[in-house]
Amino acid sequence: RARVAMSTPLSTRARAPTRAESRTRHRDRRKTRATRTTPRSIAEPSETGTGGADAASDSRRKRVSMVSLGCPKNTVDGEVMLGDLHGAGFDVTDDHESADAIIINSCGFVEDAKNESVEAILEASQLANGSKKIIVTGCLAQRYANDLANELPEADVIVGFENYANLPKTVGGLLGVETNGLIAPQQARVQVGGASPPFREEIKRLRITPRHTAYLRVAEGCDHKCTFCAIPSFRGRFRSKPWQSIIDEAKALADSGVRELNLIAEDTNQWGIDLRASDGRGLAELLYALAEVEGIEWMRILYAYPSYFSDELIRAIADVPQVCKYIDIPLQHITNLSLLRMNRPPRQHTEDLLYKLRDRIPDLALRTTFISGFPGETEEEHEELMQFCRDFKFERLGAFAYSEEDGTPAMEYPDQVPEEIRAIRRDQLVSQQQEISEDFAMSRVGKDVDVLIDNWDEDMQAFIGRTTLEAPDIDPVVFVTEDKSKGLPPIEPGQMRRCNVIGSSLFDLEAQPIM
Repeated sequence: RARVAMSTPLSTRARAPTRAESRTRHRDRRKTRATRTTPRSIAEPSETGTGGADAASDSRRKRVSMVSLGCPKNTVDGEVMLGDLHGAGFDVTDDHESADAIIINSCGFVEDAKNESVEAILEASQLANGSKKIIVTGCLAQRYANDLANELPEADVIVGFENYANLPKTVGGLLGVETNGLIAPQQARVQVGGASPPFREEIKRLRITPRHTAYLRVAEGCDHKCTFCAIPSFRGRFRSKPWQSIIDEAKALADSGVRELNLIAEDTNQWGIDLRASDGRGLAELLYALAEVEGIEWMRILYAYPSYFSDELIRAIADVPQVCKYIDIPLQHITNLSLLRMNRPPRQHTEDLLYKLRDRIPDLALRTTFISGFPGETEEEHEELMQFCRDFKFERLGAFAYSEEDGTPAMEYPDQVPEEIRAIRRDQLVSQQQEISEDFAMSRVGKDVDVLIDNWDEDMQAFIGRTTLEAPDIDPVVFVTEDKSKGLPPIEPGQMRRCNVIGSSLFDLEAQPIM
């Protein structure tokens, strides 16, 4: 999901077939993103920090742009990198044509994401007849650095997680920028270290999300051994961000105008498990502390694992007003045989948890994702998953067709399901969920809800917003229109407006302000 999209045609030079994620939103109209054109920092870096870019040999400072792909964790990495570059004296722009260097913050999760990243690299290299410097960061760089160096001469430098702090020097070397009167030395083309670097300060970052909403990383890495997933191999071991770092970052975000915090990690609800001996606090205590941060009105838990839901955590989600009654828990499957092959918690454990969450957290919306066509999945197992989803009725659901990932046990499993069957099963699951999601949307008509206004949609001639039950980018939206006869204040992005839901359009809501 590109935060700053490139408009050049897609390249055909990709290394594997594309298998795209299916989502529950299928529309004929253009999908709307909450984007903006001016970077904002949660703690403005100096115009010329230590080691800044001296533009004495040029009429302007060197410009850097970024194409940020993949998940919110990659977004945060990208924002921190942009903050470092801005602090070092580079101009950050979203105009790739005018940039001297383009950073492709890549994703390496599944084949579709890899292809998208490779295409972005090739597209960037074609701008201005290849005169721009191309820097590749992100998970694809961390995971396939040597392959990229050998197969993509278009990539000038490939940088992994451990060397992100060195990025200003790397870019300066590529562009011949003077630092303290000296030209920065050229850096190595491949700069990829370990997968588990220590946390860096993430306060000074140039955000590419709207001013009023932000992602707050609370942990990194994963210690689980899911047989389909390669993430632990390139994101490293699980490690919780220290308590005070999280609180300080939340305060800085709030001071900059953030009203919504989306908590992210590989396994967000596992926060604090590795700190128990020295700290003793978990995510429940963290939620209570974040609720005390002035200005934060919503907190949302994304990427939870179907374990680690203590009674204290469930109580905090239910009782803390700022915590959205929304939990994202990727389940991957529900039949015991598939879960066993995936090395995931068994069905009874999962069902007990889901019903406990619904029972103890009023008006909870649950989001999940499933993998269709995992090796060995029979038609009976697929139908069992379909029946479970019909019965449980998740408010939000996405599905992937299984993708073989290098180095994972599942890639070597016998009984691989043909790709066309994977796609058919995914589409069946998504089609079934569409009806459930439409019914859920219609059930909300007539209710009064708080809507956080994200942006204006020119095509729809309406403002785009979300309630507590919609996460940014991945869920349906609320189309908000003004009734000027009511004499209410005009709608603006970043506002929290009390609205009445007057209708639904497929999975989206239509609403008008009442306050």
